[in-house]
Amino acid sequence: MTTTGTTRKPGTGRTGEDGGRAAGPPAGRGKGRRTLKRVLFTLGAVVTVLLVLLGAGFAWLWTGADTSTAGETSFTEELAIPPLAEPTRVEADGTKVFDLAMRAGEKEFRPGRKTTTWGFNGDHLGPTLRAERGDKVEVRVRNTLDEPSTVHWHGMHLPARMDGGPHQMVAPGATWTPHWTVDQPAATLWYHPHPHGRTEKHVQRGLAGMFLLDDKRSSALPLPKKYGVDDLPVIVQDVKFDGARFDHGHRLMRNVGFLGDRTMVNGTLDPYREVRDELVRLRLLNASTARVYSFGFDDDRRYAQIATDGGLLERPVQTRRLQLSPGERAEIVVRMRPGERTTLRSFPQDNYGDAWNTRFGGGDDSFDILQLRAATTLRPSPALPGRLGELEVPDGSEAVRARHFDLKMSGINGRKMAMDRVDETVTQGTTETWTVRNTNGMPHNFHVHDVQFRVLEVNGEAPPAHLRGAKDTVFLPNDTTVKLAMRFDGQPDPDTPYMYHCHLLYHEDLGMMGQFVVVEKGGRAGRPDLPDDAHAAH
Repeated sequence: MTTTGTTRKPGTGRTGEDGGRAAGPPAGRGKGRRTLKRVLFTLGAVVTVLLVLLGAGFAWLWTGADTSTAGETSFTEELAIPPLAEPTRVEADGTKVFDLAMRAGEKEFRPGRKTTTWGFNGDHLGPTLRAERGDKVEVRVRNTLDEPSTVHWHGMHLPARMDGGPHQMVAPGATWTPHWTVDQPAATLWYHPHPHGRTEKHVQRGLAGMFLLDDKRSSALPLPKKYGVDDLPVIVQDVKFDGARFDHGHRLMRNVGFLGDRTMVNGTLDPYREVRDELVRLRLLNASTARVYSFGFDDDRRYAQIATDGGLLERPVQTRRLQLSPGERAEIVVRMRPGERTTLRSFPQDNYGDAWNTRFGGGDDSFDILQLRAATTLRPSPALPGRLGELEVPDGSEAVRARHFDLKMSGINGRKMAMDRVDETVTQGTTETWTVRNTNGMPHNFHVHDVQFRVLEVNGEAPPAHLRGAKDTVFLPNDTTVKLAMRFDGQPDPDTPYMYHCHLLYHEDLGMMGQFVVVEKGGRAGRPDLPDDAHAAH
């Protein structure tokens, strides 16, 4: 008997009801695809949630990055005026001797809340020192703190060993006694610590004060000059509180350094000042560590700028806005009408670079700084003179050398500060031009010790009117190049350097600083001694 069946090739599929192979994937493969789909869906959902959270976090950072007290300040505290320091004694040769003691203390910036502070001769900030051109000056600086510090005479022309830079450390319990002869025009200068790597914290705690210089020409001009009456020191700082204590922390994205959420003047929060003169002179000092201010008034009135860092302008400059970066000073005169009130305000700025740096660098911020309250009857003031000062800064025509400085967070000209390295050597009695460039994407500025310079160019153009005076600090927003002319008339000292640096103090502390020495013609730089923090200063 013959049997009939279906012949099947091996591997052609499973047998179906008709004896053939059924179509479709293996059971395991289908299950794997479903699992993969579930994993991909879950991953997609997680990524979507993360993107939403990141977007929300960025939006929160962005919307919360700008700060404003404009129109919201109550002005409940009368402005404190730092006392004028009287010389402790006058030596037989006429030397005026002043005493400054760095101290720790406490101050009630707000009622019932004591904040730990540092100050000179008191709990916070310091007295105003004053001298005249030609005066011999000696300052006995005593450090009663528990860590070393220095006192730098910002804007002063004086020997390198008296400059108070990071090489002139004053140890705890020690006294440093610099002395020099004042040889520069009338100006608003200031003093503050300069310890390498710690300057920001020392200034934030309250170590700062003004140093006013007078001369015969400025004293003869019909300008407001009654200190604390129609001639007011205005030391502007931004602060932030964490309970009773200062909060010195850097918020996220704040590459410029510390930015506070409110301002104070002369250590006074919400300050007002009653004035009784038609013309009031404000000596503006940006003593903040990173914040740049654009000064104007809430009613947009015009006022006259009469001086820059190093002294009087040749002529008054009428303006409505004046931008000052950390360390810069300017003197302005504002006209008051009987019974009125006007508020000195810092306005938003648009030259920080891109939107990111503007928002997170403080360019969008605005602050009400000081309210002026005019009495119902005002003493008449003489009109401002049309001619003010004679500039004693070079115009660059006699420059014997040009130098270039590139500002970056990595250092100046690609090098971080080294205390034992001299970066530049200049010859006594010569004039040079220094070209300084910032393409770092964020704001910087540039301060040179010992000299006052003239701004020759800003991005290849003549400088605006408010920069045409003697300067020692200049603001460089991103994508800015300035050309400066300066003359080095200081005493030669190949072993003791002066500094040049960004005065945004966080940047300085990170190493945006270099050193130069002044030598005699044909001389060479020495090797600076490293300061010993534990060694008592001379």
